[in-house]
Amino acid sequence: MSFTDAENTTFETFPKSTHDHSQCVKDALVQALAICQGRGVRFTELRKQVFELVCASHKPIGAYDILDTFQKRGRKTAPPTIYRALDFLLEQGLIHRIASLNAYIGCDFPQEPHRGQFVICKLCGEATELVSHTIDKCITVTAEKLDFQVQSRVIEILGICSVCQ
Repeated sequence: MSFTDAENTTFETFPKSTHDHSQCVKDALVQALAICQGRGVRFTELRKQVFELVCASHKPIGAYDILDTFQKRGRKTAPPTIYRALDFLLEQGLIHRIASLNAYIGCDFPQEPHRGQFVICKLCGEATELVSHTIDKCITVTAEKLDFQVQSRVIEILGICSVCQ
């Protein structure tokens, strides 16, 4: 579930215990397929499987965890293959990279261009995305005043989610 506040910030809430995550994954797949078709890019079976693994929970997942899952399923896959699929998903805006965890998470808002801002629970590892135009504008204005060329804008906030509190 998401909501937008008075400053035009969109938040995804942390999932409750009654959350049906399988529906999240189904919805994400339908949306990803539509986005790729609309852009004329191939959403191959491998890319789809990597995307499903990234979206399998609200916890960020590492590339080698994805590779391990492929190997446990009996699919011989090399790390570069996984990284190429992740690069494609990143380029299409379907996933984000959480740098501090060296892991990936599905994008909650792939239909609109935005920069990643995340709150990450230190206890359960769940992460949720927020899109704050206020934060984004503040960074832009400050960087311009400093004559600084921003090359990456992923904001990661660590804390304890409402479920773990």
